[in-house]
Amino acid sequence: MVQRVAVVGAGSSGLACIKICVDEGLEPVCFESSDDIGGLWKFKESPEPERSSIYRSLVVNTSKEMMCFSDFPMPADYPNYMHNSLLLQYFRLYADHFDLLRYIHFQTTVRSVAQRPDFSLSGQWDIVTINGDGEEERHVFDAVLVCSGHYTHPALPLSDFPGYETFSGRCFHSCEYKDADACRGKRVVVVGIGNSGGDIAVEISRSAEMTFLSTRQGAWVMGRMATNGLPMDMTAITRFNNILIRLLPNTLVNWAVERALNPKCDHKLYGLKPRHRLLDKKPLINDDLPSRILQGALVMKPNLKGFKDSGVEFEDGTVEENIDAVVFCTGYNGNFPFLPPALSEGPHKELTLYKTLFPPCLSQPTLAVMGLFQTKGPIMPIVEMQARWAVKVFAGLSRLPCKEKMLEVIESERKRNMKSYNCPRKAALQVDFIPYLDFMAEQVGVRPNFLRLLLRDPVLWVRVFFGPCTPYQYRLSGPGQWAGARQAILTQWERVVQPFRTRVVPEPESKPSVLFSPWLLTFGAAVTIAALLSKNEIFPVLQGAAQILEGARFF
Repeated sequence: MVQRVAVVGAGSSGLACIKICVDEGLEPVCFESSDDIGGLWKFKESPEPERSSIYRSLVVNTSKEMMCFSDFPMPADYPNYMHNSLLLQYFRLYADHFDLLRYIHFQTTVRSVAQRPDFSLSGQWDIVTINGDGEEERHVFDAVLVCSGHYTHPALPLSDFPGYETFSGRCFHSCEYKDADACRGKRVVVVGIGNSGGDIAVEISRSAEMTFLSTRQGAWVMGRMATNGLPMDMTAITRFNNILIRLLPNTLVNWAVERALNPKCDHKLYGLKPRHRLLDKKPLINDDLPSRILQGALVMKPNLKGFKDSGVEFEDGTVEENIDAVVFCTGYNGNFPFLPPALSEGPHKELTLYKTLFPPCLSQPTLAVMGLFQTKGPIMPIVEMQARWAVKVFAGLSRLPCKEKMLEVIESERKRNMKSYNCPRKAALQVDFIPYLDFMAEQVGVRPNFLRLLLRDPVLWVRVFFGPCTPYQYRLSGPGQWAGARQAILTQWERVVQPFRTRVVPEPESKPSVLFSPWLLTFGAAVTIAALLSKNEIFPVLQGAAQILEGARFF
């Protein structure tokens, strides 16, 4: 019987896993290599080997209501898109509220996780750790939740670009970037147009003499704001929209959304237009990139081809001279060196995971890897649901398919995603936000019952079906039900509005407007009816209407 669970890492995923283990009556023991919680979201002045790293100005690109934990809304006065320091503060509030710190062993690094000799019967694991004093310790656990993340081993493809050995400028990965101070007055190339690449290019362009953003394929650019300045993800990620996207032809949906984006920024004109359609890949979330291009501070360039002494050459044959630095925003390799090599069954020795969570090769499903996926939506609610499902599997309350079936599902999903992602490794990581959440919620027993909800609580049903798919929906019923879930859903837009209430806006005095006066409405109706009855009598009708308006001046 599973009782003691090792949690590797105390970032956002690790905190959620600790809390869920406690909820299920298990004994979590968390090992964190640093001296604090937060993981990726703990800003450090200098990058540290094999640890996640963020830049000083980083602001989240998912809104607070969409990305919070399902039973712990963010404070109402938090901005909808917050600075990384505020998100770290939220994690501290979460850890304090649920008393999670007492389960964490700080400055303790996991060196190895290995199956015990009797694993086929017990499902247990031998774990070796190194504490802050360099002392090695050995532990036995019934199950393992890996929450160390996959942003710890940067991918720096310098060898792909000839001439880098003699390049006089500096080449470095985005994990080393902290701010633009070192780029002031310089000529900088940023390679890669993911969210980090877009953010860093924009920030550098405010200080550098000139900034070039090199992209292989381009990107569809979306801002954080939707209509009326509301959070984009709250208006876009709804169950109603999800059904529409699945029912309507992709060509039609792509055409409609791309047509909506281009009036704000003509992607072809700005050199941003990608080869793929919008639904095929994740869009770039950036509010400022088009304006920096418009101002000439940032120049779009094709893929980097190579280096030439002090310059760089692009695939279209153009050369930019006197380049001082090249920042590679080229992602990370998802390595987990402490895990058994047998779990890395992929063609490139990557982890093979059923539903991006469970290794199918294990005879006992007592290990899960959290957060190893990519999606068009917030990460934290999915990881929290992964943890809820994993713990149910550990306890035998949810059953996984046989190994052959799991491998079949993995291959099927990989092939489907290969239509959009040519790289098999990237294709294996893609999940659809709402369908993936709903699948796991079904396994846990917490997926909302929409028919029952419609009959019993139609007001809530409207909010759940047509409103944003916020995490609270998965706390309305079933195991782990939270009594505050309904109220959290009904008041979510109030928390969106709260941070804007910093100034009393004067309301104009209401005066009768001639535009909406009864006489003008009568005039409009009279003209319309007259036009329909007799096209030949339009002018006499207009003359009569003019007399009516003249009389309206006295009212």
